[in-house]
Amino acid sequence: MPAAVAPILLVVHVVLAVSLFLPSILLPFALRTRRATVDSGSPLVRGLLWMQSSGTVVIGLGLALTGGGLILALGSAVLAQPWLLIALTVYALNLVIAFFIQRPNLRPLLGIRAGFDDRAWAARARRQRYVSYVMAGLVGTIGFLMSAKPELW
Repeated sequence: MPAAVAPILLVVHVVLAVSLFLPSILLPFALRTRRATVDSGSPLVRGLLWMQSSGTVVIGLGLALTGGGLILALGSAVLAQPWLLIALTVYALNLVIAFFIQRPNLRPLLGIRAGFDDRAWAARARRQRYVSYVMAGLVGTIGFLMSAKPELW
């Protein structure tokens, strides 16, 4: 595979990697008010929900294919870089948080009807935003590791 393809693969790979857990980060902020629920018809909420429910398999497949293409283009020696191993571990941690903590806890927020206590809903939504802050911090850590490529050991 020509080395000129690597920058294009890298851009596509990064976009897919971020878009895999982006709905889990953004949905708690899109749900800041009770008006922005699935029933409200908000295109942002509906789009994020579609990405989270229907797009994950397609995005994950694209991510695997572009990752394999990057390894072919750059060589397997890149897998021995400590910064990449740590970045991949942080990414895996972020996916675990997205799929096993954030997604299940967002479902009750989306299904709450008008008769529910607003303070309880607001507290639950605030907790979900804190999880999003942690996930965004992990994304920043990955970005730092990928751009700085620090000598770790």
